[in-house]
Amino acid sequence: MNVVPSSPPFAREGSAAVEFAFVAPVFLMMACGILVYGSWFSLAHSVQALATEAAKASIGGVDVAERRSLAIAYLDANKSSAGLDGAHMVQRVDVSETETRVVIQFDTIDHPIRALSQLVPSPPAVIERTATVVSGRP
Repeated sequence: MNVVPSSPPFAREGSAAVEFAFVAPVFLMMACGILVYGSWFSLAHSVQALATEAAKASIGGVDVAERRSLAIAYLDANKSSAGLDGAHMVQRVDVSETETRVVIQFDTIDHPIRALSQLVPSPPAVIERTATVVSGRP
């Protein structure tokens, strides 16, 4: 009489735990990478948008001094609404007769996205973005 075994000849208990041990670290590193780089790209976009809008705000100025003051006033009024800490931001506004250039450097060294940076290769600590508006005047 042939007896059919009810279970395979090898044990399968614990195989899910072993598979999880292989997959979990890779999944956690990918999730941390998505979180860190997504946050960094969001900050970089905010810095670029602030620089662009400050440069565009200077268009209404009649002379060089007024264009400079309009750009600086825009930066001072809107940096907190962009989610940027003014203590970690360096701004430079260069104005000539033909163009206005706004340069913003934002230091992310104390930002919460750096907490997970030990798990994945981290993006640059300083985000620098530039925006230039050329006036139509000769």
